[in-house]
Amino acid sequence: MTRSLVLGVLAFLIAAGLGTPIINVLRAKKIGKAISEYVPHSHQVKAGTPTMGGLIVFAVLIVTLPFNLPGRLSILLPLGMIAATGAIGFVDDLATLQDRVREGVSWRTKFLLLFLLSIVAGCVLYWPLGIHRVAIPWWGHLDIGPAIIPIAVLIIVGTTTGVAVTDGLDMLAGGTLAFAFAAYGAIAAFQGQVYIGGFCFTVVGALMGFLWFNAYPARVIMGDTGALALGSSLAVVALMTEQWLVLPLVGIIFLAEGLSDVIQIGYFKYTHGQRVFKKAPVHFHFELMGWSEVQVVMRFWFVGIAGAMVGVALALKV
Repeated sequence: MTRSLVLGVLAFLIAAGLGTPIINVLRAKKIGKAISEYVPHSHQVKAGTPTMGGLIVFAVLIVTLPFNLPGRLSILLPLGMIAATGAIGFVDDLATLQDRVREGVSWRTKFLLLFLLSIVAGCVLYWPLGIHRVAIPWWGHLDIGPAIIPIAVLIIVGTTTGVAVTDGLDMLAGGTLAFAFAAYGAIAAFQGQVYIGGFCFTVVGALMGFLWFNAYPARVIMGDTGALALGSSLAVVALMTEQWLVLPLVGIIFLAEGLSDVIQIGYFKYTHGQRVFKKAPVHFHFELMGWSEVQVVMRFWFVGIAGAMVGVALALKV
């Protein structure tokens, strides 16, 4: 556990140390995010804010490669997901910069690539790593065999999508991801999985460094580079600890955000124009109800922390 926490602090220092010079370079080159016309009008003031999800990914890679990968090659799985999905997000982020005409990754292509990567991850879990069980609180472990592969696809795609739609307010995705990874870091520590715990706390540290600059009013935005990378790797960590049944609790905000989008789109099509929420995902709904951005984030944080605590408590009952 001590080693994991030290890796987290190191990742924080790297991310925090690199943040200011990178921001200065991006601002000097006028490389900033364009804000979608579909979000509340109050968010248009954020136009031009640099997107910095790559800072998180870089900090995780630079700590994990020398300090947490040697001797435990299974960490290549979450690390590989971070690199692969982060690259997809980076290409997509390039299309959402101000004054750019570059075409991004269509949602169909993005979904297909994520689907294929999820299949690969499920196969790696089942064959080289031999991970094909699920931990059931108060019952024990159940071997589900090759069914882990389609389950892995559902969990990775669902979690990644949920994290991506959560990234809409300053500090929201970064904070809730930090709580979720800290929860799985604690679960891994109780299981004696030192390397997975080290990876989780490395991500927590990198997120803390990112949040230093993402604190309201944000100087940086996460973007798909960070959201896709961290969402997919969180799902992989849940699968590797065999504690994916508690993921809906540990990532309760991602679940709620993702479902709100699905419900809104489905109801809109079914009723030919009616809506359940004022605007989806649900964090925009609460903003339009009169909550300030900081109020939404803080209250979502509290729900996320509570969900993570319940998830860890249930994981310890196996």
